[in-house]
Amino acid sequence: MPNPFVHVELATGDIPAAKKFYRSLFDWKLKDTRMGPGMTYTMLDAGKGGVGGGMMKKAVPDAPTQWLSYVAVEDVAKTVAKARKLGATVIVESQEVMGMGTLAIFVDPGGAMLGLWQPAKRAPARKSAVKPAKKAVRKPARK
Repeated sequence: MPNPFVHVELATGDIPAAKKFYRSLFDWKLKDTRMGPGMTYTMLDAGKGGVGGGMMKKAVPDAPTQWLSYVAVEDVAKTVAKARKLGATVIVESQEVMGMGTLAIFVDPGGAMLGLWQPAKRAPARKSAVKPAKKAVRKPARK
């Protein structure tokens, strides 16, 4: 599986200012989503061909304001173990996100932070057991 960048996320201390700035700068659509008590996540739609993402309040007030990129992987747990073996420091172990998938975050040996994303497995669409009714064919009336 190729491992594309699939999500970007801004952690900031001032969400209203960030939303105002990025709405003015880019043609992004922003939508607030409640993520539990006291937490709002702003979804970012960059449009066709763009990587989507979001904005959230920094979890640690003294942490720097920064963007974090996420890379798609088939198995977050295996990728975290491999990254750790290669010298990465894991910041967030595998963590499920509201049934949408699993994430993890690490710092590589050079000091760069990166997120991993494994989308949730979706059940295959079930075919309906009800067959569509056949269309009635109208015969011409007898004269």
